[in-house]
Amino acid sequence: MTRFSELLTTNEVHSAYEDVTTTTSVSDTAPASVEDPVNPEPLDFDSMSKLELETFGRTIGIELDRRHSKNKLIKQLQEHIEYMETM
Repeated sequence: MTRFSELLTTNEVHSAYEDVTTTTSVSDTAPASVEDPVNPEPLDFDSMSKLELETFGRTIGIELDRRHSKNKLIKQLQEHIEYMETM
């Protein structure tokens, strides 16, 4: 029996890219309450790769195009962060 067949018979639902042995629960990474927000450290965008910049951008609600230069990606991130702070 293949792994796919096993998943169908057991009704397990998970991502194909997820390693089942290393999953973490949401409660491990979530703040204790709304009153205890997570304040990340200031980021050094210059030390990040374009892929890391794109991934970080997705977490704050902006989709970056890695075909652009790293400097342009950093500028877009900074502008988006400034815009979000004014809201």
